[in-house]
Amino acid sequence: MNVQNIWKLYVIRFFYHLIPAYVIERLYWEERGMTVPMVVATEILYAVTIVLLEVPSGIMADKWGRKRLIVLSAFLGCLEFLILVFASQFWHFALVVFLAAIGSSAASGAENALLYDSLRSEGKEAAFEKIVGRLNAVDVVSIMLAALSGSLLAGKFGFTFNYWLSLGSMIIATAVTLLLKEPERGNIGEDQGSIPFKTYITEAIRFFRNHPGVYAVILTGMAIGAAITYVDEFWQLYLALLGIPTAAFGIFSAGLFVTRLPGSLLAYKLKGVMSMRAILLTVMTVTAIGYVYIASVDNWTGLIALFLICMAAGVVEPLASGYLHHRIDSSMRATIDSFQSLGLNAALIMVGAGFGYFAARLGLLGGFGFLAAFVIVFLGFFAARSRAV
Repeated sequence: MNVQNIWKLYVIRFFYHLIPAYVIERLYWEERGMTVPMVVATEILYAVTIVLLEVPSGIMADKWGRKRLIVLSAFLGCLEFLILVFASQFWHFALVVFLAAIGSSAASGAENALLYDSLRSEGKEAAFEKIVGRLNAVDVVSIMLAALSGSLLAGKFGFTFNYWLSLGSMIIATAVTLLLKEPERGNIGEDQGSIPFKTYITEAIRFFRNHPGVYAVILTGMAIGAAITYVDEFWQLYLALLGIPTAAFGIFSAGLFVTRLPGSLLAYKLKGVMSMRAILLTVMTVTAIGYVYIASVDNWTGLIALFLICMAAGVVEPLASGYLHHRIDSSMRATIDSFQSLGLNAALIMVGAGFGYFAARLGLLGGFGFLAAFVIVFLGFFAARSRAV
């Protein structure tokens, strides 16, 4: 039964994110000779590769099967950690980042597409948002376990030990991907693989043009996703600015993840009591107010605003993905989902440029002020364009 894919996806997600190497990643890279400019260069390589491959990988998932792309992503994850164990030169790390970008692109559209069609084949597609929320919760639990154990293990056995453990976790995830079943996709013809790539792109663009409500929801989800990323990236600097001791950072990091769990797990229930439009307007309003407060007040009460932003953001991904997938034909599911991921990464680049510009000139709080303005602009956009939602 295709519904058996669900528990396999839970296991894959758990081991895919059970990576103790990440907690000491920058220290390990520095130990192997990677300077800050070198790391920045690899980050740029990652972003460019993602933008170039996101949509083509989604098309390949629709043409040749979602399972193949998920297996490829997991296999590349194994290869990444195997290379990192022996990495000693810049090109080794650049190759790892390049492979990571390919793997991320391969899985981004394919996984949601396989999940939705697995549920659809059993008449359970209405549970999509609930399962996405639970998958996100699995991610959080796995990441926290890896971070807490990784720091202890690295201190006792050295940094390289964490990378061997991470490789083992990825091997388990890869093995489980091989057990996935490709779900049926309705009336998909046998000549699906012969359809030109250009046709997928033009059909995806036509879909968004003909569904203004979807367009508004997805753009808003991208905006919230891009804005919350810079909480994840710079909360350490914010805590340092407030004079909070480094010893408390671990607890705060765990707290940021935990506060997203209620939103992810309960997002599907909100659909029964509020409209999608009302939910997103509420989330954006809370997020905008939170960023305005953080940018205006430099004391510990700003931490409350950070937690509220994370709590609100946890609601968005399951609902935005569900809103999109409930309206996509199976033949285009991974392709259109990849457009969503492409837009998010493009938004990350643009928002990052603005955040960096204002943070450099006005300090970190100036960067958060830019995020407040960015979210307010999208709040106005969504309020004006969301009548069809």
